[in-house]
Amino acid sequence: MRGMGNMQGMMKQMQKMQKEMGETQEALNQKEFVASSSSDLVTVTMTGDKKMKDIVIKPEAVDPDDIEMLQDLVIMATNAVLEKIEVETQATMGKFTKGIPGF
Repeated sequence: MRGMGNMQGMMKQMQKMQKEMGETQEALNQKEFVASSSSDLVTVTMTGDKKMKDIVIKPEAVDPDDIEMLQDLVIMATNAVLEKIEVETQATMGKFTKGIPGF
């Protein structure tokens, strides 16, 4: 029955890691990320769970004759903030998946 004690120890470690993962994920979800387009004409703020909290568009970015430029700036800023979130997610959550096949 010696193996049962080892199994219980492993289960406790897994539960501890699961709790730490949840806490780390929650902290990441609450964190705010900010990124801007070129020339800082559009700035997007999102949380770590990829929910947009704010978008700031400077007046000089609004040209009624060139709406496509504004659309491109919004896309650029949004993609930049999503990339920041992805990098932070990998940096913080990656420690939990190291060495686990399939992750």
